[in-house]
Amino acid sequence: MIPGRIADIWVYLAASPLLGLTITLLAYQGAYWLYQRASFNPLLNPVLLAVIMLVAALKFTDTQYQTYFDGAQFVHFLLGPATVALAVPLYAQFDKLRALLLPLGVALLAGSLTAIVSAVGIAWLLGAGETTLLSLAPKSVTAPIAMGIAEKIGGIPSLTAVLVIMTGVSGAMMAKYVLDALRVKDLGVRGFAVGVASHGIGTARAFQVSEEAGAFAGLGMGLNGLLTAILMPLMLALWRWF
Repeated sequence: MIPGRIADIWVYLAASPLLGLTITLLAYQGAYWLYQRASFNPLLNPVLLAVIMLVAALKFTDTQYQTYFDGAQFVHFLLGPATVALAVPLYAQFDKLRALLLPLGVALLAGSLTAIVSAVGIAWLLGAGETTLLSLAPKSVTAPIAMGIAEKIGGIPSLTAVLVIMTGVSGAMMAKYVLDALRVKDLGVRGFAVGVASHGIGTARAFQVSEEAGAFAGLGMGLNGLLTAILMPLMLALWRWF
């Protein structure tokens, strides 16, 4: 709880729609500063740190999420233009993309199916209900697409959003170590794998490694969203038929 006078000040500030945007930017800037100080250690992902800071701030101030989002929704709006802008660095890698078209297509299909089947299969073995399974299935797709898929197939979009963020953060944190262990050296291949597995947050991490990795990560993120939107209804119909 907030002490009396500070609470009065907070109530006044909370009336401003820019407060949510301001604390979001400050939280991310603080998290990114820590990330830089740690020599860009992927385990200190700035998105994860910023989320923890924001949750703590909202909890401490007893602020409802909707109140916060009313001010921070401009950042949410920018997700669309930012995603479209990923086409620019991808165009610079067009020659390499054309040469790798077939292997990338196979990798996309394998990655998309693995993401869906592994998540749903493990949750099913642990006793999760149907609604939870349907919410979990699109967790490797970027949030706007994943929430739309979850809504159409009978999942809970808000739960899907949380699972998407968790997937993205964990992928951005662990991808380097997994790919190093598998001895994957090609930056385009590494980026594509990260984009398919951990969507936008993984793509942001890939861009910090190199423009090539980021471009292919953006491609993987976009294509996985499209493919999952097609595969999920078909797989669900097949599952219910069996």
